[in-house]
Amino acid sequence: MPENLPVLLSGFADEAANNKTAAEQFSAFAALGLRYYSIRFVDAGDGIKNVMALTDPEIQKLVQMQADYGLKVSSIGSPIGKVKLLDVDDGTANKFVPFKQYLQEDVQTACDRAEAFGAKLIRGFSFYHPKGTSPESHLEQVADQLGQIAEVCDRRGLTFGLEVEANLVGQTGPLLEAIAEKVNHPAMLTIFDGANIITQGFTPDETFAQYVAMKPSMGWLHVKDYHDPSPTGRIEHVDEASLDNFVPADRGDCGHEAIFRDLKSFLPELHRRMTERGADGVFLDLEPHVKGGGQFGGFSGPDGFGVALRGLCNLLDYIGIPYDLRGFDDIKSA
Repeated sequence: MPENLPVLLSGFADEAANNKTAAEQFSAFAALGLRYYSIRFVDAGDGIKNVMALTDPEIQKLVQMQADYGLKVSSIGSPIGKVKLLDVDDGTANKFVPFKQYLQEDVQTACDRAEAFGAKLIRGFSFYHPKGTSPESHLEQVADQLGQIAEVCDRRGLTFGLEVEANLVGQTGPLLEAIAEKVNHPAMLTIFDGANIITQGFTPDETFAQYVAMKPSMGWLHVKDYHDPSPTGRIEHVDEASLDNFVPADRGDCGHEAIFRDLKSFLPELHRRMTERGADGVFLDLEPHVKGGGQFGGFSGPDGFGVALRGLCNLLDYIGIPYDLRGFDDIKSA
C-alpha cells in the first residue's frame, strides 16, 4: 500500500447554504470541487428538516439531485446519542428517550438513511450524563448502549462513528477511547474533532495527546478550529450556544499542523481500517462553524465554507498529504 495515501475531503453541506436548500448545498460543494458531503439539515422542498425526518419522496429527490451534482454522501450526520442517558432533571433541555424505543426507532431510522443515500458511515454521540456528575461513573451503561447500537449498524453493513464532544460522556479523547475499548466492536469507531476539545479549555498539547489517545479506535476526523482570545482553563460544562470564535484549521488553537503530520504516517493503517468497513477511504469532514456553532449544528455560508476549505488545503499542501478536488477533466467527462 502506498505510504503517501490521499485523504477524502467532505463536509457538512448545510453549513455552506444560506437557506439550507438542497440546490444551495449541492451547488456550493460542486463549485468548491468537493465530491463528498455529510447530510444533516436540508430543505428538499418542504422546509428545513434533519436527515432523520425526511420523507421517502424527499429522499428520492435528494438522491437524484446529488447524482446530478456529482456528489456522494460520506456520512449521515445523525444526532444519535445526543439524548440523556438517564431520565433525570438536571437543569438542561436535553431530552430523554427510553433506550429500547431509541434503538428500535431512531437508530433504525439512521440506518435506513445510510442505506437510502448509499453511505457506509453514521455519525453519532455518547449520550448526556446528568449535569454535575462524573462522566467516568457512566462508562458501563454508555458502553452497553453503544454496543447495542454498533450491533444494529453492523447487521446492516454500516459503521457508527462516535464523535468527541463537550458535555457528553465521551467528552475527551481518553474517555472516548475508554468507551471504545469497553464496546470492543468493529462497527463502532471514533471521530476526532480538535475544536470540540479546545472549547473545553484544553491546550494544543493536550489536544494532540487526546488525538493520540483516540488512534486505536479512530475512523475519521472532523475539521474545525477555535481561537479563544481570553482562555480561562478547563471548562467542566460548555455553554455551546455562546461559542463564537471558530476559525479555519490553519488559524486556530488546535494545532492541526502537528495532528496532520502524525496523521500522514498513520494514514495507511487508517485507510485499511476504513476500507475494511466498506468506506471509500479516510474522510476529513469539514464542519467549520466559522459564522457560528451550537449544540446541533453550525453555519459558515458559502464564502465561509470556501475559506475553511482553502485553509485545510493549505495545511495539507504544506504537510504533503494528497487530496483530490474536481478538475477540468472531471468537468469534460461529466
